[in-house]
Order: sequence, then C-alpha cells, then structure tokens
Amino acid sequence: MYQVIARKYRPQSFAELIGQEHVRTTLENAISQQRIAHGYILSGQRGTGKTTVARILARCLNCIQGPTITPCGVCASCLEVTAGNSPDVIEIDAASNRGINEMRELRENVRYRPARDRYKVFIVDEAHQITSEAFNALLKTLEEPPDWVVFVLCTTEAHKIPTTIASRCQQFSFRSVDFAEVVKRMEEICQKEGIQTDPETLSVLAQAGQGSVRDSLSALDQAIACCGLKLSAAEVRDLLGMFSLDSLGEVTEALTAQDSRRMLDLVMELERNGRNLQHFCRELARYFRNLLVAKVAGANTRLIGASPQEQERLAQIASGFSEEDLTRYLQLTLDLFQDLQASLQPRLHLEVGLLRLVQAGKLLSIEEAIAGLGSGGGSAPPKPPPPKPAPAKITVSPSPPQQTGPWKDRLHSALIELGMQFTADAVEHSQITESNGELQFTTPDEFKLALNEKDILKVVQKVAGRPMRIKVSAGAADVVEIPKAKPPEDETSERALSHPEVRRFQETFPDAQVRVVRNLKE
Repeated sequence: MYQVIARKYRPQSFAELIGQEHVRTTLENAISQQRIAHGYILSGQRGTGKTTVARILARCLNCIQGPTITPCGVCASCLEVTAGNSPDVIEIDAASNRGINEMRELRENVRYRPARDRYKVFIVDEAHQITSEAFNALLKTLEEPPDWVVFVLCTTEAHKIPTTIASRCQQFSFRSVDFAEVVKRMEEICQKEGIQTDPETLSVLAQAGQGSVRDSLSALDQAIACCGLKLSAAEVRDLLGMFSLDSLGEVTEALTAQDSRRMLDLVMELERNGRNLQHFCRELARYFRNLLVAKVAGANTRLIGASPQEQERLAQIASGFSEEDLTRYLQLTLDLFQDLQASLQPRLHLEVGLLRLVQAGKLLSIEEAIAGLGSGGGSAPPKPPPPKPAPAKITVSPSPPQQTGPWKDRLHSALIELGMQFTADAVEHSQITESNGELQFTTPDEFKLALNEKDILKVVQKVAGRPMRIKVSAGAADVVEIPKAKPPEDETSERALSHPEVRRFQETFPDAQVRVVRNLKE
C-alpha cells in the first residue's frame, strides 16, 4: 500500500531531524546526562516536527540499548514506536479525548508500570483542546507522576495551556523551518524517488509550506500525482493556485506607469480565469513584503523565502521604488486583504484597492514638497495671494454713555491668549459701554451665543483687577466703517505672509492656514 512522502521520510532519530537545533541539543544532553524530566510541552507551527520529536524521544528512552541519543531502530521497542503500536507509548488525540472522563482514565493508567519497556510515555497531541476540568484532574498526576512515566504535550497554541500545567513541564518552542533547509530536504527526497525537478520548482513547493516541512512534502506529493515524475514550476503553480513573479510583477509595472486601466484589466483577467481574489491579495501582500525586504536587506538574504534567481529579480524590481512607497503599498494591501474577508463584492473591493495603490504612488512626502519649495519648484499652479483682511468694524452708540475702546482691545487680547477665538471675535463685533461699575455688551444676533456671561466675567475681572457686573444683550447699532490702525502685530503678520517662501508654500498647500505669527526678535 502506498505511503505518503511525509510519513515515508519521517525522521526516526535526532540526526535526521532538520531545524529545531535548540530542541535537539537540549534533549540529547538531557538523555546523555540522565536528566529526563517527567513532563514536556512542545509548541509551535504545524508541520515543524513536534509529534516527530515526541516519538524520537520515546524511541531514545525505550530502546534496548538506551536511554541513548542514537536508538538502534531494529529492536522491538523501536519498531513498535515507529509503527505506532507500542504498548508503552500511548498517543492520545486531545481533540477527541478532551473531557474529564478521559483524563481520569489516563490517570488510572499511569499507576501501572510499563508492560515491557523502561518508560511509559504519554504523547498528547493538540493538548490545548483539553478542557479546564480535565486539566485539573490531571494536575496532581502531572506534578508528581511515578518514576516510569513521561508526559509529552504537543500543541499549536501554547497560550491556551493553563499556567498551572505549563509551570510543571519543560517547554520547547518550535520555529518555522528555514527555507533553504526545506528546499534541501525536498531535493534529497526527489533524488531518492527519481523525480526530475529544478530549483525554481522546489522553491515554489517550499513557499507553499510557509515554514512547515509536512505541508511542503504534502504539496510535493500532490505535484507528483498531478505531473508525474517530471515537475515544472508553471504546472506546480497552477496546481497549487500560486502566482508567479511575472503575474505579480504586472501590479508593480502598472504602478510604475501610473496606469489605472491596467489594474482594472488585471482584475478582469483574474476573475475570468477563476482565480481566488482573496488568495491573489494575500500573495500580493507577500510580494510587496519581499520587495520591501529586498530594498532594505538587498538580494541573497535569508529573510526572503525564494530561490537566488527570484531574489535577484525582486531586488531589481525593488530598486525602482522607494522604501516609503513599498511600505505604503504593503500597508494598503494588508488593509485590502482584511476588507476582502467579509466582502460581498470582492471584485469591486479589489479594483478599488488596486486603484488606491496607483493614487498612493502619486503622493509626495512632506520632505519632498518642502524641498521643492526651497528650490523654487512646486507642482501646484500659482494662485493669487489671499485677500487682505477687511477693515475692522467699530460700532458707535448714538447715545451716551460712550463706547469703551480700550476695554475692547484689552479683552480681545486676553481672550486670544486664553485660546477663546470665537469669544474674542464676538467681543470684536460688539458695542461695549461702562456705566456705574457695569459693563454692557451689545452684540449682533449671530454673535450672541459666543458671549457667555460666566466666561466674560472671569476675563473682565482678570483685566480690570476688580469685580464688575456683566450684562450681555442682543441688538443692532448704527455701524460705520472706520479703518482701524494696524497694531504692530498685524504689521509683523503682513510682512511674514508676504515673504516669497511663505507665499510659495501657501500656493502648494492652498488649504493651509497660518494661525500664529511671532516675532522672534522680541
């Protein structure tokens, strides 16, 4: 009966294990020094060797020549562990045996000595799915098991293991296997199986695994079943639904040419060919990530999971963009991928997202805009200078008492200092009279709401230095236009706003506002 490649070439000793050197070294030293713990937690990404290491550990402990770091592989114990039918190596699938009753049965089983071997090893796969009650039932046994018992808990979600359990075990975190090591391992297997392939095809298969050896080998098995004994990169990509650098490169070519129409045509071709738009967006995000890494780290870096030829091409494409642009494209693509997860119209979202990439490429950084101002450049067409402020309106009361002009100036300045711009404008357009220790504010209806008596009272007492009564009323007075003498502050502002560099900045950023002008010599 056919055996899949992932099982056929499963490592049977620490020497055959690829990657995870930190785990291998620690366990080998522990076995050599006879410092074997009663509980281990192996956590990490799927397909990185957690269950394989648990079985290798069981072989090392129960080999007839052991405990040894090099099990013989021919004794009854080694053969039975490999076949999965050893009476003293019990594998439990916690996904279907997660309740308290199963843990009680396990706890009862722990009490009995091994039937034949040196240790009774319990390998619990997907341990994070065990219920809290079941963990509590196992807690005391896991803390003080008999001398002949070893627990190995394997999980992809270590954060779900209770701290009371984790604190009683040694923990090993498995890492994603390096891209080059996965490619090398598949190349060795292809040679043994008589499969003709090339580095680009092996690179595609390794990328499909994303650091998981088992996933890459499963993809290899699928490719052999589809393509036979000779594999090509194009056929493997079509089989696995992956995208080549050529297809993804159409996006960067459209960005370089600022061609929005090409982006829309690309989406149309994807949908016409039945390609998954979410998968394309995910691949596009990975593509921009690789471009950004190539821009920062250069070609031939371990940070990019690709063949040397692909890395050279990525570096060449990345040279046409700035680091800021690639960062912006990557973030926009990640946002687009998130939107596509719940989109009822994925084509529409993808079209809009790709058009946003084109528009983002036209943006100038603030540094470039300011540099353009300093060199006399600027992309915006010249605009007429902003109009000068209209002459101030001073209301003149037709009857005594007379308006208190100094009061208005002092109140206006105090309100500006406090940041109360709207109240200051209302005071500026109001008629202020003083009579018998009372300040009367007569203001047009449109400024009535801006004059709060409590706020005005605080400012008046601060300016006058004594308590005064306040009265605010709405009304219209005869208004005459009287040009107001410019205070020194207005002259400073006018000189600053008429400066050529300031004028050019306002032309480039027409919506910008100058809030405060200060004379640095004062």
